[in-house]
Amino acid sequence: MVEGKKILLGICGSIAAYKSIFLTRLLIKAGAEVKVLMTPSAKDFVTPLSISTISKNEVLIDLFLNDTWNNHVQLGRWADVMLVAPLSCNTLGKMAAGICDNLLIATYLSATCPVVVAPAMDEDMWLHPSTKANIEKLRSYGNHVIPVEKGELASGLYGDGRMAEPEQIISFLEMNFFFSEELKGRKALVTAGPTHEPFDPVRYISNQSTGKMGVALANELAQRGADVDLVLGPSPIEINDSRIRVTRVQSAEEMYKACLDIFPSTQIAIMSAAVADYTPVSFSPEKIKKNSETFTLELSRTRDILQALGEKKKPGQILVGFALENRDEEAYARKKLKSKNADMIVLNSLNDAGAGFGFDTNQVTIFEKNGAEIPYGQKSKQQVARDIVDRIIKLL
Repeated sequence: MVEGKKILLGICGSIAAYKSIFLTRLLIKAGAEVKVLMTPSAKDFVTPLSISTISKNEVLIDLFLNDTWNNHVQLGRWADVMLVAPLSCNTLGKMAAGICDNLLIATYLSATCPVVVAPAMDEDMWLHPSTKANIEKLRSYGNHVIPVEKGELASGLYGDGRMAEPEQIISFLEMNFFFSEELKGRKALVTAGPTHEPFDPVRYISNQSTGKMGVALANELAQRGADVDLVLGPSPIEINDSRIRVTRVQSAEEMYKACLDIFPSTQIAIMSAAVADYTPVSFSPEKIKKNSETFTLELSRTRDILQALGEKKKPGQILVGFALENRDEEAYARKKLKSKNADMIVLNSLNDAGAGFGFDTNQVTIFEKNGAEIPYGQKSKQQVARDIVDRIIKLL
């Protein structure tokens, strides 16, 4: 975790500099101490006043100011990590070539701490051979590069070059430099995504789950040192963390069997997948033709994974379920907590904007077996995962 860590944040002249305001706020909120360097051109995108107010430290821009000298050597030795976010194409070239013409570069060249960069530029600039060569030079110097994302760019085009989101940058720092081993030696099982219940070769019953919440939980558990098994339904999300073993499934029955196989050896199980409650009774080996005005599909109940694990739970195991409701939310969550023999139910409400399926944010209330009820405001799903894992650690 970044609590108590010293972060030296460098901000370059890029439209993505607005994200640095949120990044600084999140770092401070997480308990980090943040000092900020800006290149002269960065002032055209964010004001030093905004950043200094949030960071609670003076923003440094010039190597020399009036009769004083900003000691770049001390800055580079003060920090636990130097983070340049956003890293512009211009500053990238200077860092790669060692061109020392501003305070940020002078500090980088004398830094004894690890250096992390989060590039941000338009796709054509990102794909240019000189940019790629400069990125490889930075890596060869021992620096760490946070991958760019694909999305809408300042030019109005869609492509690679977006700076990673602030939450992802903080997760990168935690995973690579401030790794916590609170859950070292613990095994965890997480389910994520929807299930697909087919009734012919091309059609199925499903829901709008993306798997983002479950993947965020798996990532958070791995960052805390747990040995994680992720049973992932048909989601487009790719898992690149070698600490997470992924079992890909399609149907509720496949997820049920995978969970029952893994559960006995785990201490933590989080059932966050949106598993179909019903599945077609029969499957047509051929595509069903549109031959009539109406079509009747007979369904049967799927097996309840949370219920099955609750029946098999042994002392020392923590079982967490999710509930998505749109009325009588608290009553249903408490009923589920008891009937499934769970230790915790994480409640989502469909009445909360920006929460539930498809969003990058979520808003939850945690109900625990000991009677505790903990409501949270809307946060990113990675932050929600952190809150849930914090509560699990307290239960353990």
